[in-house]
Amino acid sequence: MPAIKNRIKEYRAKYDMKQEELAEKVGVRRETIGNLEKGKYNPSLVLAWNIAKVFGVPIEDIFTIEK
Repeated sequence: MPAIKNRIKEYRAKYDMKQEELAEKVGVRRETIGNLEKGKYNPSLVLAWNIAKVFGVPIEDIFTIEK
């Protein structure tokens, strides 16, 4: 099954944003952001969309599918 890789941590660093701040902006717990960054689970489409919106980039800039 393909895995979804992400660049959330990289974008947070670029915007000097803590996990807590991003979590608050997208309506999830800090642990959710941490688990996403570690690749422990794949985000829902809505969550991926909201994260991309926070950074003002297309979803594909943050999330990619690896086989």
